Amino acid sequence: MTLGPLEYTVIGFEGDNFDGSIAREIAKVVENGTIALVDVVFIGRDGSGNPVILELDNKDDPRFAGFQNLVAGRMGLFTPEDLMEIAETLPAGASGLILLFEHRWAVAIKEAMADAGGFLVARTVIPPEVVEEVSAELDAQATPA
Repeated sequence: MTLGPLEYTVIGFEGDNFDGSIAREIAKVVENGTIALVDVVFIGRDGSGNPVILELDNKDDPRFAGFQNLVAGRMGLFTPEDLMEIAETLPAGASGLILLFEHRWAVAIKEAMADAGGFLVARTVIPPEVVEEVSAELDAQATPA
């Protein structure tokens, strides 16, 4: 079985303001085959700064209901050490949703590359701050003076 590239993203929330509504948008890209979720974990830091890890499939919390179908049969590749390390990057009192996903859109491209004798030379993710900066510059250029 060919796997697409794996990536994880941490979406932060002030306090425990997570309401689960983001699951609808994540479900869209899972259902259309763009990505496949490999692991989904909710993390946080309590007021004392202690990491808190909450596996979404082990809770009856209604905020996680939208994730139940999305996490069914997932691989769960994060180790407890991985999760603690990520949780420690959050500010005290904040929470985060960790999404480890496979880029399913890239599988056919990966197979075509291999069939053609090609190989990946480089791959990187542009930091969000840079994307925001470039986006702001493009918006400024598009706005008539």
